[in-house]
Amino acid sequence: MFDVKAHLKKLVEAHGPSGYEAPVRAILSEEWRSLTDEQTVDGLGSLIAVKKATRTGDAPAPKIMLAAHMDEIGMLVRDIVDGFIYITRISGVDNRVLLSQTVMVHGRADKHFPGIVAAVPPHLLTEAQRQKYPTWDELIVDVGLPAAEVEKWVRIGDPVTCDVPMLELMGHKIAAKAMDDRACIAVVTACLNELSRMHHRWDVYAVGTVQEETGLYGASTSAELINPDIAIALDVGFAKQPGVEGDDLGGGPVLAIGPNLHPKLTEKLRECAKRYDVKIQDEALSGNTGTDAWAIQIARNGIPTALFSLPLRNMHSPVETADLRDIERTGRLLALFIAGLDDTFMDSLAWDEQKAGA
Repeated sequence: MFDVKAHLKKLVEAHGPSGYEAPVRAILSEEWRSLTDEQTVDGLGSLIAVKKATRTGDAPAPKIMLAAHMDEIGMLVRDIVDGFIYITRISGVDNRVLLSQTVMVHGRADKHFPGIVAAVPPHLLTEAQRQKYPTWDELIVDVGLPAAEVEKWVRIGDPVTCDVPMLELMGHKIAAKAMDDRACIAVVTACLNELSRMHHRWDVYAVGTVQEETGLYGASTSAELINPDIAIALDVGFAKQPGVEGDDLGGGPVLAIGPNLHPKLTEKLRECAKRYDVKIQDEALSGNTGTDAWAIQIARNGIPTALFSLPLRNMHSPVETADLRDIERTGRLLALFIAGLDDTFMDSLAWDEQKAGA
């Protein structure tokens, strides 16, 4: 039986910032091996796994793409001074939450060095300095080695990631780094597990995309390669917490509505959720969703695309918090939707003809 919590723990505790997703890809490839029929890696590094339709006949099956990104926010070594490492962000890292965090410096020859993020002690700061968060120039990483050893194994440009274990909270909640977007990778895995017990007439392309955090690049290349008939992107969204007007954590996946998303495909997903009594939430996104959906919809000659988001607290921090029930329910809903697709489904997505004089 699929253990979503154990699967998620493997994913979030792996290290894979944008452009360095190989460790996550290796885990995911192994996890998806028994659930899919074939796998490939595109030229940018996205993992594409295909679960073929359970149908007979020679006619090619339509294709649905499920996309969630493997990369996490991370850092790079910017400088090394007297054995202390100065860092800069790759994407999205908030310097306010870094002080006193544990990190992993990914050095040369596959050597990995645990470190801590430190700064000048408060006793030695002026009153004005104590009122501010340390800037990137004021944060250092200490791996505990002599300067010569650090310079031997660590170079400018080496990646650095937060290094924290997944923490189980109460009420089905879990906190970890990289929940954005590996919670949604787990959704895709949950979907594939459900589909292993179902018949479906469409080929399913499960994609772990790369470099979403730096520009949605993996979604662009993988959608170009697959050329799916429809696509569903999966990412995280803001959950309610003090100071944040988001969605309910544990309230089900959030179905996005807006110009980035195909209105008829979005409505079909809503109808499926209602049919199977799966609770979902709505979110209006008037422009760029900031997700893989933004890139997929304009691949090739345009791909009907929808977006599900998982509510997440503390986004872009080492303690991103999700609800396991949202992951399981979203995976089940996707599987039920896919199992209901038939050969006429694309006809239902056709754009309405504009009326004369409109």
